[in-house]
Order: sequence, then structure tokens, then C-alpha cells
Amino acid sequence: MRHPEAPAPGTAGPVPQHELWPAPFAGSRPVSGALTVPGSKSLTNRYLLLAALADGPCRLRQPLHSRDSRLMVAALRALGAAVEEVPGDGDFGPDLVVGPAPREAGDPVRVECGLAGTVMRFVPPVAALTRRAVTFDGDPAARVRPMAPVVRALRALGVGVDDDGRGRLPFTVHGTGRVRGGELEIDATGSSQFVSALLLAAPRFEEGLVLRHRGAGGRGVPSMPHVQMTVEVLRELGVDVDDTVPSQWRVAPGPVRAFDVEVEQDLSNAGPFLAAAVVTGGRVSVPRWPGRTTQGGDHWKQILPAFGAQAELAGGTFTVTGPEVVSGVDLDLSEAGELAPTVAAICAVASTPSRLRGIAHLRGHETDRLAALVAEINRVGGDAEETADGLVVRPAPLHGGTWHSYEDHRMATAGAVVGLVVPDVVVENIATTAKTLPEFPALWAELVERGRGA
Repeated sequence: MRHPEAPAPGTAGPVPQHELWPAPFAGSRPVSGALTVPGSKSLTNRYLLLAALADGPCRLRQPLHSRDSRLMVAALRALGAAVEEVPGDGDFGPDLVVGPAPREAGDPVRVECGLAGTVMRFVPPVAALTRRAVTFDGDPAARVRPMAPVVRALRALGVGVDDDGRGRLPFTVHGTGRVRGGELEIDATGSSQFVSALLLAAPRFEEGLVLRHRGAGGRGVPSMPHVQMTVEVLRELGVDVDDTVPSQWRVAPGPVRAFDVEVEQDLSNAGPFLAAAVVTGGRVSVPRWPGRTTQGGDHWKQILPAFGAQAELAGGTFTVTGPEVVSGVDLDLSEAGELAPTVAAICAVASTPSRLRGIAHLRGHETDRLAALVAEINRVGGDAEETADGLVVRPAPLHGGTWHSYEDHRMATAGAVVGLVVPDVVVENIATTAKTLPEFPALWAELVERGRGA
């Protein structure tokens, strides 16, 4: 079964037709069970990038294997790094062993970014450290994602970049094998990835880097836990980073220590499964939840209780028990914007109004997520509208219909959450979840079926 073309906020060109996936419907049955999910995309791609800059071979244990991580592997291989799959103990694929990228001159290469922000933003500063021309391009939707801060930053550091004045993909970085570094000011209000991109490569700059964020209108950097993740990973690998001054990061030049690391599971991707417990009044547990983490997904511990759920972390297992009635919320998600689609899906089935704030930057994600969420919630009978920096979602009787994904993995999983309690919801292009969680359809069906048998 296929669907007619649908509008695609934030994308360019016509939307391809995809298969429709009937969302498993739980009805009045609580969803209960336990599961783990694959490794963190954010950590996997940071470690992969730093392995290419390290002073020796590195090993990633239990990494993510998804479209985003494959794109990062392909990008680093294009720059000359050696990436090999080796047997490991993970449930979702092999380990990865990475040999650093050489600095020798090479032929021009092309890097396909897909829709991966970590590839299109993190890899160009590393490409500047090679001695070759590297052209970056991606999916049609990637060509409208903000890139100007990275392009301007590289030019300010003396790196040649050809982008025909677009400040977006496609563009070519002309690497000379060295980047001077020094002091740099950027506006990172559009994405925390603009900060992380420069910090990750900064140890290999000749003078290191002093990076300052100066946001228009005094606005801060969104999703700051992702920047803190970058800082902590760098420190873990022996890099000297000083972040004691607000909105400033000082990275000393020096080596990136070779490493052998186990990647935490992706706590953001655990979110839809935990949300299943909330919307059905069930109980879902995720073992091996880290006691301390920089992942934005750790905010589930505060977010889900706001809906009336119970949340407990005990013995390394995070358990969420859903309420009898889901209450609306008023939440500032500025530090965890990637969780917003799942949060909005819960809001759509809540008994009282909800307001989500601090997420204007989601308009520049894989799609314009604010517009997409409003369109899809309203498409199935909901009552949602955009605000300047977020969403308002009011209670309304929901009905079945086609929930469009806009090539966005988190839009697809949001539709699955709604479909648990609204019959006859079909999600267009559930396969887009392969961006960060290829196993999603199977894990979701298994969890719902397990609940039916309870």
C-alpha cells in the first residue's frame, strides 16, 4: 500500500512515495516489557570522528549500526581512515576498529551526508586537516539545513570553502593539511552541532581554539547537553578543554589519545518505548541505563513524570509506569529538543492542554519538525499549533489516518506512539527509522505483542 505525495515541511523537491506501515494498536491493553536499544548515535559518531584524529588505532564496542553511522564511516574512509568491523559482544552488530586518517595529499573526494547533521557539520573541519579537496552533499532535505556557521567558521580559520554563497550543501572544503586555529566567534543558536563540530577538530589545530558563541538577541546554544557530551568525550581522550567561561570553550592543541570504549545505548531512541508505557498505562523497563550520562535522552527521567507517570532508576534499570490518565505538560525542551516529537505525541493523547517551549531550532532539523508535528497531529483529528519557540497541543478526539514522516526518523516514531492508542493510524515510511534505529519496527512490534500476551 502506498500513499499520495504529502507536503514536506523543511524539505526540497517532491516527496517520494513509500510503503505505509499499520501502526500496532494496543487499545485498552497496557504495553509492558523490557528491552535494550542499539548504541547512541551521538556518541558513536563522535568517537568515530575522534578515532580518525587519534594517535593510534581505536576500538568502539557496541556502536550503533544505522544509516547515520554508516555515513560517518564512509566519510572517514573517504578521508583515508581505515574502519574495520570485528566480532564483538553487542546485541546489534559488530565492533568497529578505526585507524587514523593520514595527512598525505590525495585526490579530490566526495562525502555523502544523507540527512546526518553529525556528518555534514562534524566532518568538514576534519576535511580541512587533510590535503585534498572534499565535496559535501546530501539528501534533498539536507540542502536546506543550516550550514552557514560552519562555512563561515572555516573561512575565518583560513580554510578555503566553495559554496557559491549558499551557506548550505553542497560545498567543497579545500584542505591544506593544517588549520591555524586561534580565536573564533560564531552564532550557534541554530544548532549545538556548530559548536561540537569545531571543538572536535580543535585539538589538531596548530594553536588549538578559543571558541565563543554570540547569539543573535542574546540567545544561547540549544541542546547544550550535546556540547557537554563533546567536551567530556574530548577530556576522556586526554584533550585539555576549559569551559569555565559561559558560552566559551578553550581547547588546547595536542594529541587525541587512542581509545577502546563501550558505547552507551541511545537514550533518545529508548524514548518511544518508554512513551508506550505512558500512553497505555503500562510498564516498560530499559536495562543498562547509565547512572551518569551526557545524553539528552536522560531527560526522560524528568519529562515523563510530568505527564503523571512514575519513573525509577534502580540497579541500572530505568522503569516507567504509565498513569491512569495522561496529563498535559508545560515543558522547556531547549536542552533536549530531539525528544520533542515523542513528547508531542504524548501531548496529543493527553487529557489537558500542553505547551512545549525552547525548541524553535527544530525548524532546521531533518525537516521543520514544528510544522510537521502540527500537520500530523491535526491530520488525525488533533488540535496543535505552532508558537514562536514551540507548540501548543490541546485535547481533541483523535481518529485514524496516514501519519507522514517527512523522511524524519523521529516523526515516524511519534506516529507509532499515537497509533498505540488511536486505531487505524498508518505511518508513511517507517523505514526512515533506519537513520538511527534500523531495528525499530521489529522492537516495537515485539513490545506490543508482548503486552498483548501479558
